[in-house]
Amino acid sequence: MPETYRVQAYNTAKQSENKMHDDTVAKRFGFSGGLVPGVDVMAYMMHMPVAKWGRAFLERGLIEARFVKPVYDGEATDITAEESNGGLSIEVRSRGDLCATGSASLPAAAPSISIADYREVAPVAERKPVNAMSYEMDKWLGTAPREWAGHAATEYLADIRETDPIYAREGLGHPGLIQKVMNRVLVDNAILGPWIHVGSRMQLLSAAKTGDVITARAKVTGNYDKKGHRFVEFDALVVANGTTPLAHCWHIAIYQPREQAAA
Repeated sequence: MPETYRVQAYNTAKQSENKMHDDTVAKRFGFSGGLVPGVDVMAYMMHMPVAKWGRAFLERGLIEARFVKPVYDGEATDITAEESNGGLSIEVRSRGDLCATGSASLPAAAPSISIADYREVAPVAERKPVNAMSYEMDKWLGTAPREWAGHAATEYLADIRETDPIYAREGLGHPGLIQKVMNRVLVDNAILGPWIHVGSRMQLLSAAKTGDVITARAKVTGNYDKKGHRFVEFDALVVANGTTPLAHCWHIAIYQPREQAAA
């Protein structure tokens, strides 16, 4: 039987600039309410491999997630993990729906990635409404430095309903924070309308520490139209304190969704 971890989902982004997390706007796109951010759903999923592999996973684990259906605020959400080919096959279910699928594994060693291969750039000086130039293919994008320490770190763990004591005990940052920085690649470089995080793959390279100053160095590797939605894909290195690679990330988002008539 797969192991199950249950959380009461919490929409951390009700006041976000991304109005896909706002009940009224989300309904215009055919959803029944504001969406819990995909990065937080992925953070729920990370509980399972950390429970299995502990700090080793935080230092070199590989996780990927694809978001299928929304998770809504306040709903009981079940995360199940089943052993599969030496790793874990992970599913997220809420309100009877399969909401996300993914997998996690523990490579024997973290791959060697050269920080020099990822160009460090500042986010745009002035954000403008998203247009064809915002996420041009092969463009390098940066993020404003972000630090989670003290109360902010504790509050984040509470927001994602994380109960594992490893973070407080060892002074570590939750890897879900890395995903939040990946979202900033979009937000720090353009003014977006409602948008949707579709999926991510993340190879952890070292454990984040509470108080690390985190930035992303991202290259646009995809920008295309599919079924009326406009997608962007990034290949990025997330770095602590300007020197320590934390994770190699692949991030996919719909930055201009096709609007549906309200039901």
